[in-house]
Amino acid sequence: MKAGQIVAPRQIEIIDVDKPDISSDPEGVVLVKNHMNAICGTDMPSFVLEQPADAYPLSPGMTIHECIGVVAASKSDRFKEGDAVLALPGRPGGLSEYFVASEAVTVPLVDFERKDCILMSQPLGTVIWACSKLGNLLDQDVVVMGQGPMGLLFTHMLSNLGAKTVIATDLVDFRLEAARQMRATHTINSAEVDTVAAVEGITDGRMADLVVEVVGHQTETINQCMDLVKRDGTILAFGVPDDPTYPFGFGNFFRKNIRFIGSVGPDAQNNFPLAMDMIAQRRIDVSPMITHRLPFTEVQRGFELSLYKKDEAIKIVLEYD
Repeated sequence: MKAGQIVAPRQIEIIDVDKPDISSDPEGVVLVKNHMNAICGTDMPSFVLEQPADAYPLSPGMTIHECIGVVAASKSDRFKEGDAVLALPGRPGGLSEYFVASEAVTVPLVDFERKDCILMSQPLGTVIWACSKLGNLLDQDVVVMGQGPMGLLFTHMLSNLGAKTVIATDLVDFRLEAARQMRATHTINSAEVDTVAAVEGITDGRMADLVVEVVGHQTETINQCMDLVKRDGTILAFGVPDDPTYPFGFGNFFRKNIRFIGSVGPDAQNNFPLAMDMIAQRRIDVSPMITHRLPFTEVQRGFELSLYKKDEAIKIVLEYD
């Protein structure tokens, strides 16, 4: 079968590898024939960050994890051959024509005409998990920092959960336009205006009850969040960190009595089905963020589009034959 392999920093090649065989696996696994992937921000460090020379090539199939497909073989009582599923991949990884998945992180697909939209149930499930930690958001002022795919999902979800003001910030206008389509009440281009002053103006000086950090990959924005949140407010850290240790404005955090929450991952068996229902019932419209659909063999181009924001790229979907 074909699989993608990172052979050097920012370089992926399509190679031939053995198709997984689950005959000797324990019960409770399925073999999935990949139908569609999406590139996530958490895939970027493996693609971008330089590893020691002897680490390359990385394992085939890294690093994709947003996958839908069809069960090709099953050792699970819950799934049979031919079932359409969303699954978190095990070996060899999601960037391959076939992968093995545990039934614990596999859920049936709902019937919906746009499979690329249903694929977004995976990232939306992680947003649902994060939002479950936040409590009542009715009538609150919220800021979502970063309007990549995850930020856009937060923007829409927080609007659905009753936030009065949903302020979306980013550095590029095409993402802010997508945010408006996904129910942001206000948008701020942080490359052009002072974000703190803009939020102060929008909220009539109250500042934000909640700030969601969905930028990640650098150390500055967490401290910026503390400037945007009101006293006794909440910061939700969702953006992926590249650095193990961050400089932290503890004095600001302490004196403003800020509540700080981190969130990563989903509760697959509960969050993914709910996310699918919300998309299929059109309670959340994910279509504005899906900008490109490419053949799996063009994964190199897909990662470059996503990394460099070429061609107004937001969410890249990879399709298999």
